[in-house]
Amino acid sequence: MLEVRFHGRGGQGIVTAAQLLAAAAIYEGKYAQAFPEFGPERRGAPVKSYLRIWDRPIYVREPVLNPDVVVVSDLSLFKAENPLEGAKSVVVVNGFYKTPLRTYALDATALAVKVLGRPIVNTALVGAFVKAVEVVSLGAVLKALGKYFQGRLYELNARLVEMAYREVREI
Repeated sequence: MLEVRFHGRGGQGIVTAAQLLAAAAIYEGKYAQAFPEFGPERRGAPVKSYLRIWDRPIYVREPVLNPDVVVVSDLSLFKAENPLEGAKSVVVVNGFYKTPLRTYALDATALAVKVLGRPIVNTALVGAFVKAVEVVSLGAVLKALGKYFQGRLYELNARLVEMAYREVREI
């Protein structure tokens, strides 16, 4: 079972990112679950979201304490908490922050501002995740985007996913 923990701030779309990847996995015939963990519910407050993907039904319902993959949407979270706690192998990060694990980095904020006109980094991080982890296909993610976005918002977010997929680099 692949377990993923997302670290972000309220308003960055981290909960939606986990749900989007779960939907993509389900489109590909896998089992998946995604759920958030909130502290104070306000924009800018730290938020965690969890994702599990497997080829069998998933009965575990607790937070992901030892993730295979950690996704970090904001470098300031490394000062506020330890996003790498319990992490096993891969980190996908918005910005360039070297970790002792296999780290994939991109400037998701700059991409989001360029494409969306706002610093909402979730779909950029989804694109980076797909490239780094290869557990779901880019096509499944683009299909799943249709559950969350329509029309122009779909087009912009699909473009952002594809750009991030191309631009993420292992550091």
